[in-house]
Amino acid sequence: MSKSIVSEPSWIDKMNDLGQRRIPFIFILDFELKKPVILKIGQITEDIYYKFNDVKNYQLSGIKQKNLQFDIFPINYKKYAEAFDRVIKEIQFGNSFLLNLTFATEIKTNYSLKELFDISHAKYKLYFKDEFIVSSPEIFVQIKGNKIYTFPMKGTIDASVPNAENIILNDLKETAEHYTIVDLLRNDLSLVAKNVKVNKFRYIDHLTTSHRTLLQVSSEIEGTLPNDFRSKLGDIFMALLPAGSVSGAPKKKTLEIIAENESDSRGYYTGVFGIFDGENVDSAVMIRYIEKSDDRLWYRSGCGITNQSECASEYKEMIDKVYVPIGRKH
Repeated sequence: MSKSIVSEPSWIDKMNDLGQRRIPFIFILDFELKKPVILKIGQITEDIYYKFNDVKNYQLSGIKQKNLQFDIFPINYKKYAEAFDRVIKEIQFGNSFLLNLTFATEIKTNYSLKELFDISHAKYKLYFKDEFIVSSPEIFVQIKGNKIYTFPMKGTIDASVPNAENIILNDLKETAEHYTIVDLLRNDLSLVAKNVKVNKFRYIDHLTTSHRTLLQVSSEIEGTLPNDFRSKLGDIFMALLPAGSVSGAPKKKTLEIIAENESDSRGYYTGVFGIFDGENVDSAVMIRYIEKSDDRLWYRSGCGITNQSECASEYKEMIDKVYVPIGRKH
């Protein structure tokens, strides 16, 4: 008699089951949802480190042990411009209103991935098996009680620019981009929650990096989940993914354009990772991301393209986002 084949539960089912049983776990969901990782807290191995605000599973020094050498080798401008022009045509055809175009920049440094993880300062951090690290400032969603929150982040400027805050808040292109993302994420939350509203619109966050201090513009959106939301955690994340701030609008068609115009698949870059503590959820978008491939290090970054975008400015912004966020000891 042949043995029956029992299929492995999907990541959605795993999250639903653990949530219903209120068993704490972490989740690491790649952009294309081809390699999701769901681990009970007790299953986490010594080659995975995480930090979600004040919750972390490691004790590292957080201190620079040597001078940081950090050289970058971005994609050729001509190659970037070719992809940019194709995206602009799609926008002009009405196939997208906003598209986050990303590329990998090779970096050379005297620090290992683990050492870079150690010295980086961010609300959300992940070191995964010496394959990649994340030092993200961007919340994906937080669930507290039956309230769900998201905090779209769009608009970046060097804080040293005179009158930087006023410039970024009054930039027409950045303002239009932020409106689009807030509208997209408000609609996304409405798929899983009721009474969705924008609590705060376009406020400033300060980010300290290895080279400079940046100002980034964020908003806060809130919704109310059903009381049994914990048994639907997988369904909730499936409905919300991929993150609108790192894909675009309208989401379905924009994802097709991204796949056609970026050099390769994103993998875990711009996916999301998070933790369920048995009651609540905290999660982040996997940006400020460095991965190892064939013993070379690649830093992935990008920026939102709209019909008001200028190629040279977007190229510069993509490169400006290639940095190690070094701050206080943590």
